[in-house]
Amino acid sequence: MRHTRKEVTERTRAEYQQLDRLIKQLKPADWRRRVPRPETKDPWTVKDALAHIVYWKEHSARVFRGEKGPAEMRGLDVNQGNALIYRRWRRRRPADVVVWHRQVQHDVMQTLRRQSDDWFGRRERGPDWPGDFDGHSAWHRVRDIEAAVGRQSQRG
Repeated sequence: MRHTRKEVTERTRAEYQQLDRLIKQLKPADWRRRVPRPETKDPWTVKDALAHIVYWKEHSARVFRGEKGPAEMRGLDVNQGNALIYRRWRRRRPADVVVWHRQVQHDVMQTLRRQSDDWFGRRERGPDWPGDFDGHSAWHRVRDIEAAVGRQSQRG
């Protein structure tokens, strides 16, 4: 399928709004709640799940701009990269992650605006492309954050 800037931007904005609305509702204790994860994985909290979402949005925006990723992430598989993100952010305050979440969204939207219209549709891509901006975020928002705090965000 071929995408358009408008459609990708709208999906990206809609998911951000749902996620941001959810995190605005979180109480201090909610940030420390464990999300459902296998025992073989790092024990993420709601804050860690948000940091994970934000990192991968930032990563995709960097790829769109043609920039290299951080040197410490090069050569790591996804699980190793996720573990590094967890270690980097697990001791940070929730407020720090929220500031990062909002800054990265601003950067993502700027990145989408700077791409040419035909860049979005020049090749066939899956229907969920670019996944980190909406589908991946929505999956962790629902499966991790909403599940951990026992509530569902407003849809739509």
